[in-house]
Amino acid sequence: VQLQASGGGLVQAGGSLRLSCAASGRTFSSYAMAWFRQAPGKERESVAAINWSGIATYYTDSVKGRFTISRDNAENTVYLRMNNLKPEDTAIYYCAARYNKGWGSLEQSDFDSWGQGTQVTVSS
Repeated sequence: VQLQASGGGLVQAGGSLRLSCAASGRTFSSYAMAWFRQAPGKERESVAAINWSGIATYYTDSVKGRFTISRDNAENTVYLRMNNLKPEDTAIYYCAARYNKGWGSLEQSDFDSWGQGTQVTVSS
Protein backbone atom coordinates (compact mmCIF):
# COMPACT_ATOMS: atom_id res chain seq x y z
CA VAL A 1 0.00 0.00 0.00
CA GLN A 2 1.18 3.53 -0.76
CA LEU A 3 0.64 6.20 1.87
CA GLN A 4 0.38 9.98 1.53
CA ALA A 5 0.33 12.07 4.69
CA SER A 6 -0.96 15.62 4.85
CA GLY A 7 -2.39 18.20 7.21
CA GLY A 8 0.68 19.42 9.05
CA GLY A 9 1.42 23.07 9.65
CA LEU A 10 2.31 25.79 12.10
CA VAL A 11 -0.01 26.29 15.05
CA GLN A 12 0.14 28.07 18.39
CA ALA A 13 0.23 26.15 21.62
CA GLY A 14 -3.27 25.09 22.57
CA GLY A 15 -4.35 24.88 18.96
CA SER A 16 -5.50 21.92 16.90
CA LEU A 17 -4.60 20.14 13.69
CA ARG A 18 -5.92 17.09 11.90
CA LEU A 19 -3.49 14.93 9.99
CA SER A 20 -4.67 12.67 7.20
CA CYS A 21 -3.02 9.67 5.62
CA ALA A 22 -4.51 8.49 2.34
CA ALA A 23 -3.77 4.96 1.21
CA SER A 24 -3.81 3.45 -2.24
CA GLY A 25 -3.10 -0.01 -3.52
CA ARG A 26 -4.03 -3.09 -1.54
CA THR A 27 -7.16 -3.38 0.57
CA PHE A 28 -6.86 -0.69 3.21
CA SER A 29 -9.04 -2.54 5.71
CA SER A 30 -6.45 -5.31 5.84
CA TYR A 31 -3.98 -3.00 7.56
CA ALA A 32 -3.42 -1.83 11.08
CA MET A 33 -2.35 1.80 10.93
CA ALA A 34 -0.15 3.92 13.14
CA TRP A 35 1.26 7.40 13.48
CA PHE A 36 4.86 7.95 14.48
CA ARG A 37 6.75 11.20 14.97
CA GLN A 38 10.34 12.32 14.98
CA ALA A 39 11.43 15.51 16.66
CA PRO A 40 14.75 17.19 15.80
CA GLY A 41 17.63 15.31 17.36
CA LYS A 42 15.40 12.56 18.70
CA GLU A 43 14.50 9.05 17.67
CA ARG A 44 11.24 8.29 15.92
CA GLU A 45 8.54 7.29 18.38
CA SER A 46 5.09 5.80 18.13
CA VAL A 47 2.19 8.14 18.83
CA ALA A 48 -1.04 6.26 18.13
CA ALA A 49 -2.29 3.13 16.43
CA ILE A 50 -5.61 1.69 15.27
CA ASN A 51 -6.63 -1.80 14.27
CA TRP A 52 -8.20 -2.72 10.95
CA SER A 53 -11.77 -2.12 12.07
CA GLY A 54 -11.14 1.00 14.11
CA ILE A 55 -12.44 -0.58 17.30
CA ALA A 56 -9.09 -0.87 19.06
CA THR A 57 -6.72 2.05 19.53
CA TYR A 58 -3.46 2.82 21.30
CA TYR A 59 -1.92 6.11 22.43
CA THR A 60 1.42 6.91 23.92
CA ASP A 61 1.06 8.46 27.36
CA SER A 62 2.11 11.96 26.35
CA VAL A 63 -0.80 12.36 23.92
CA LYS A 64 -3.59 10.57 25.75
CA GLY A 65 -6.65 12.76 26.10
CA ARG A 66 -5.37 15.18 23.43
CA PHE A 67 -4.97 13.09 20.27
CA THR A 68 -7.54 10.86 18.58
CA ILE A 69 -6.78 8.35 15.86
CA SER A 70 -9.58 7.22 13.56
CA ARG A 71 -10.02 5.66 10.16
CA ASP A 72 -12.50 5.60 7.33
CA ASN A 73 -12.07 2.36 5.43
CA ALA A 74 -14.49 3.49 2.72
CA GLU A 75 -12.23 6.47 2.06
CA ASN A 76 -8.96 4.56 2.60
CA THR A 77 -7.83 7.19 5.07
CA VAL A 78 -6.56 7.30 8.63
CA TYR A 79 -6.68 10.49 10.68
CA LEU A 80 -4.94 11.92 13.69
CA ARG A 81 -6.86 14.67 15.40
CA MET A 82 -4.52 16.65 17.65
CA ASN A 83 -5.97 19.03 20.22
CA ASN A 84 -4.32 21.19 22.87
CA LEU A 85 -1.03 21.03 21.03
CA LYS A 86 2.16 21.70 22.94
CA PRO A 87 5.59 22.84 21.73
CA GLU A 88 6.92 19.38 22.54
CA ASP A 89 4.56 17.94 19.90
CA THR A 90 6.70 19.63 17.24
CA ALA A 91 7.95 16.89 14.92
CA ILE A 92 7.62 15.30 11.54
CA TYR A 93 4.65 12.96 11.69
CA TYR A 94 4.63 9.74 9.69
CA CYS A 95 1.83 7.30 9.03
CA ALA A 96 2.60 3.61 8.70
CA ALA A 97 0.73 0.45 7.73
CA ARG A 98 1.08 -3.15 8.88
CA TYR A 99 -0.57 -5.81 6.72
CA ASN A 100 -2.98 -8.40 8.05
CA LYS A 101 -1.94 -8.06 11.67
CA GLY A 102 -2.51 -5.79 14.60
CA TRP A 103 -0.04 -3.08 15.48
CA GLY A 104 2.04 -5.52 17.49
CA SER A 105 4.67 -3.92 19.68
CA LEU A 106 4.87 -0.85 17.44
CA GLU A 107 8.40 -1.65 16.34
CA GLN A 108 9.11 0.38 13.24
CA SER A 109 10.52 -2.64 11.46
CA ASP A 110 7.14 -4.39 11.79
CA PHE A 111 5.45 -1.89 9.49
CA ASP A 112 5.30 -2.58 5.78
CA SER A 113 4.66 0.87 4.34
CA TRP A 114 5.40 4.45 5.35
CA GLY A 115 4.15 7.82 4.28
CA GLN A 116 6.51 10.65 3.46
CA GLY A 117 5.92 12.62 6.65
CA THR A 118 4.23 15.91 7.39
CA GLN A 119 5.73 18.66 9.56
CA VAL A 120 3.91 19.84 12.66
CA THR A 121 5.30 22.93 14.38
CA VAL A 122 3.80 24.23 17.61
CA SER A 123 4.89 27.66 18.74
CA SER A 124 4.80 28.73 22.37
